[in-house]
Amino acid sequence: MNPSRSALSPEALRAALVGARLYGILDLGYADATRLVEIARRLIADGEGVQMLQLRAKDHPPEQIARWAESLLPLARAAGVPLVVNDHVEVAAEVGADGVHLGQDDGPLDAARGRLRPGALVGRSTHSLEQALQAAVEGADYIGFGPLHATPTKPGRPAIGLDGIAEVQRRVDLPVFCIGGLTSGQLPDLRRRGLQRAVIVSALLQAPDIAAEARRARAALELIPKEREHDPEMENGG
Repeated sequence: MNPSRSALSPEALRAALVGARLYGILDLGYADATRLVEIARRLIADGEGVQMLQLRAKDHPPEQIARWAESLLPLARAAGVPLVVNDHVEVAAEVGADGVHLGQDDGPLDAARGRLRPGALVGRSTHSLEQALQAAVEGADYIGFGPLHATPTKPGRPAIGLDGIAEVQRRVDLPVFCIGGLTSGQLPDLRRRGLQRAVIVSALLQAPDIAAEARRARAALELIPKEREHDPEMENGG
């Protein structure tokens, strides 16, 4: 199967992104590379789990990452879940992935976009309000914002805390996915602080029942009314 034949249209990708609450990452630091498709299936949880999926394979050769991405695309496409490749623009372009996610030191976003298929998503990791605002200026489709808590997924990266959540939601007119040591149990409190979308990594991948945990996190996030996402009074606790 050529995954690009069933690629999500630019309109479908945009709708999937805007509607997404829960973003999962297949991080090879936690996930068994021989079971990636099965783990992805459990994360998606029959449409009740993650709504965005990223393949993160630090320190693996691009050729291997491309093979993993190709194996994941049919499942992701069938579920209507965008599959994003971390860091490797050339891999995302080669396999026809739905986008790429770049860190602060991974180059300009417009250069990455120019190498991807039309409508593909380009995300940026941000660690402060200033970086978040800059990502919006650069044309990011969405941002990751964090880490809210210290996390072994990003060793050495200091936590930025919780105080900036509401402000970044208010001032950045993009989907903002908060990340960093998050669990489903933290989501009610984080929602009260303004969180609208979340990336959960180790708490999903290391859960005894990945699908059940993904459903639990998604359910907690879906309690946020979508039509009020950009209501400043709500974001300020009004």
